[in-house]
Amino acid sequence: MQLPTPAEYAPYYAKYMVLVPDGDIVGAMDAQLREVVDYFRPVTDAQASVQHPPYTWTIKEVLGHLNDCERVFGYRALRFARADRTPLPGFDENAYAPEGQFNRLALGDLVAEFDGLRRSHMSMFRNLPDAAWTRVGEANGNPVSVKAIAYILVGHVRHHMAIVRKRLAPSA
Repeated sequence: MQLPTPAEYAPYYAKYMVLVPDGDIVGAMDAQLREVVDYFRPVTDAQASVQHPPYTWTIKEVLGHLNDCERVFGYRALRFARADRTPLPGFDENAYAPEGQFNRLALGDLVAEFDGLRRSHMSMFRNLPDAAWTRVGEANGNPVSVKAIAYILVGHVRHHMAIVRKRLAPSA
């Protein structure tokens, strides 16, 4: 599968698209899932609860954000894949994060939640009819294709995991 064209997503998402190569996007989701789960296995709750300036979220809050986005983008993909033309609103991740109160949760629970959400989305995308991939809907006032949403999911996680890796890297 080829990368979505810029006409299939809002310019804001270009920063995520450049992080995802052409190819099997569901396979990329699967590989990413294993990578995320494996990465967090040795991380402690204490490490995941620290805020690392200049960032405003803890690692737990980043994972909570990823889970929220999996849900929102997965819902958008389902609606548009089923040819629902109803425009969908945007969401403010900076308002969602404190309301999730993610720091009260165990890191393992947040990772398990990501695992379940991603597996659900992989099943959905894997089972889409060919015509569904090119369907376009409107989200947050912008057109977005089902295919672009799949790529956004992968690119968004790659973006945040790069930041998490820097934050948790041992000091030299």
